[in-house]
Amino acid sequence: VEKYRPQALSELVSHRDILSTVQRFISEDRLPHLLLYGPPGTGKTSTILACARQLYREREFGSMVLELNASDDRGIDIVRGPILSFASTRTIFKKGFKLVILDEADAMTQDAQNALRRVIEKFTENTRFCLICNYLSKIIPALQSRCTRFRFGPLTPELMVPRLQHVIQEEGVDVTEDGMKALVTLSSGDMRRALNILQSTSMAFGKVTEENVYTCTGHPLKSDIANILDWMLNQDFSTAYRKIMELKTLKGLALQDILTEIHLFVHRVDFPPSIRIQLLIKLADIEYRLAAGTSEKIQLSSLIAAFQVTRDLVVAEA
Repeated sequence: VEKYRPQALSELVSHRDILSTVQRFISEDRLPHLLLYGPPGTGKTSTILACARQLYREREFGSMVLELNASDDRGIDIVRGPILSFASTRTIFKKGFKLVILDEADAMTQDAQNALRRVIEKFTENTRFCLICNYLSKIIPALQSRCTRFRFGPLTPELMVPRLQHVIQEEGVDVTEDGMKALVTLSSGDMRRALNILQSTSMAFGKVTEENVYTCTGHPLKSDIANILDWMLNQDFSTAYRKIMELKTLKGLALQDILTEIHLFVHRVDFPPSIRIQLLIKLADIEYRLAAGTSEKIQLSSLIAAFQVTRDLVVAEA
C-alpha cells in the first residue's frame, strides 16, 4: 500500500473535480484551510501529501510541514503548545506559508478542537491547516466553517480497476477476471483495502481467483449463499439446519456475514411485498440479537424459521 501511494497530484486516480480545484488553489497561491472527509482508503491523506510535495522542496519539508496523526498526542496541551508555536513562527527568507496536517481529526477532543479555532484564525497569514477525518459530524461546526470542505466518496470500480491492474503488472501477480471483480466488490470503494486483499491473497494462494479472494477474507462465496437460500426455502427445517451447519463449519463462516449477504438476495428474490416486509423485519431482529452477542445456533434456527414461515405464506397466498 505504501509502495504505490501516489506521490503527485496527477497520479491520484479519483475525484478529478476536487483535485483540479486544489491544483488551482496551489497555482494561484491561494490555498485555503482544507477539511477533507470521507471513508478510509479514498485518497485523503495522499491528496494533501501530494500537495505538500508540490508546494515545498524536499529539504524544506521538515521545517514547513507539521503532520500529526490520531496516534500522536493531540490533546488541548499540544494544540496550545507545539502546534501554536509552529504556526506562530514566521518563515525567514521565504514567502509562502507553512502547512499543518491533522490526520484523523475526528479523534480530537471537543476541547482540543475548540482550542484550534483561535489558532487557525490568528495565524492564517503564515500557516494553513488541513484537517482530515472520516466523519464530518465529529468536527465541531466552528472548525467546519473555517475550512473549505471536500468530500471524498468511495471509489468507483472504473477508477479502481486501472490502478489495480497497474499494481498487478508491476508486481507480476496472477489475477483472473473474476478475481478482479471479487477484489473490487469486497473492497467497496476502499483502494487501500483492495490492495491489501490483493497482496494477502496472492501471498497465500499464488493465484488470485474469486474463490481464493473470498476464502482469504473469510467472506461467504455467492454460490454458498445461493445454496443456503435454496435450502432454507426448499428443504424441511432439520435438513436445512444440518446442511447450513455443515457448510458453516467447513468454510468457517460467521452468521453475521451470511445474514448480510442473504439480505442482498432477499431483495432480488421475487416475494410478494407484504411477505418480504415481514421477512426483512425478522432479519433485522436477528442482526440485532447477533450484535448483542447471542448463540449463533439459536439465531441460525431463527433465520431458517423466518424463511420457512415466509415460504408457507407464499404458498398460502398462491
